[in-house]
Amino acid sequence: MANEFRLPDIGEGLTDAEIVEWHVKAGDEVTTDQGLVDMETAKAVVEITSPFAGVVLHLGGDDGDTVNVGDVLFVVGEAGEEWEEVASRESRVASEDPASQRPASPVAVKATPMVRKLARDQGVDLAPITGSGPGGSITRDDVLGAGSASATLGDREERKQLSRMRRTISANMTRSWQEIPHVTVQADIDATRLLAAHRSLKETGPFPLETLIATAVLPLLVEFPAFNAALDGDDVIYKQHYDLGFAVHTDEGLLVVVTRDSDQKSTADLAAEIAGLATRAKERHLQPDDVAGQTFTISNIGAIGAGGGTPIIPWGTTAILSLGRAKDTPVVRNGDIVVAPVAPMNLSYDHRLIDGALGQEFLAGLVANLEGINERL
Repeated sequence: MANEFRLPDIGEGLTDAEIVEWHVKAGDEVTTDQGLVDMETAKAVVEITSPFAGVVLHLGGDDGDTVNVGDVLFVVGEAGEEWEEVASRESRVASEDPASQRPASPVAVKATPMVRKLARDQGVDLAPITGSGPGGSITRDDVLGAGSASATLGDREERKQLSRMRRTISANMTRSWQEIPHVTVQADIDATRLLAAHRSLKETGPFPLETLIATAVLPLLVEFPAFNAALDGDDVIYKQHYDLGFAVHTDEGLLVVVTRDSDQKSTADLAAEIAGLATRAKERHLQPDDVAGQTFTISNIGAIGAGGGTPIIPWGTTAILSLGRAKDTPVVRNGDIVVAPVAPMNLSYDHRLIDGALGQEFLAGLVANLEGINERL
């Protein structure tokens, strides 16, 4: 029996995904849970496994194609079994029925994955192009020619479509900025103890600085539940779980990876998980659950050399913390002027729920926890 596998919603609000690479071809034998294809969503590359064992009867697209949620992605059945796509059957029935006015199914565009990528980068629609390659396939020159013909910006400018991930980031940031009244407060911390603890702990292996920031944040989220919450209309959802999000800079843009139940993990386990998620983020090998549902976000912008900033609150949360790069600065200790590493810290919060006094209390607690980090480990 032929088993159809339709693209599920493998992410929050997913409507489609792009085929990155097939690991099988029609006619191959596959086993249950075998990885068949890598699909790119807005934030991650996800491997889709087969829930069926048998022979691949049909693949629902080529590398580089976009597949909508609910469309047939692949079909697995028995050797020698025939399978006909529903859309094709409906088109055939329609053509045989004089009373039917259904339009014919669209002709598939013939182009290699590299040509499709070039077209995306150039912002060129492949559908109206007549291919000059074998069998009418669209070539690189066809895409470049179409791009030149439609260019209106001149030789000194170039138009490119935003990547799938960049479009998602744009939409999310726009929604957050438009709908959340942001307030950002700033403080400087003496990072002497924080950096000393970090140097000591990373001697035995990868130990992201964000781990220590998390240990300073977690008790405050318990003390100030408004910072680990979400607004839903006129209701506040106070979350009793602490799923910290950590911003990771990648070549494609900023991703926020999420550690579930961060308060239940040891410092070493949390460090290992953050490091692993960051590596997978840069390699685009995250799963949907790795990048969704954080309750509070930490952004160590100092890791890329940045100072202070005004971070945008991720939608569905009420606050975000950023820590900038520490610089040697004159500070006063016990009446003496000494040089110490001082780092800027910025806290953005949702002013609909959090007032200025509460924001300052939370920030003061963070300063105390971070400056006294050695005493808390």
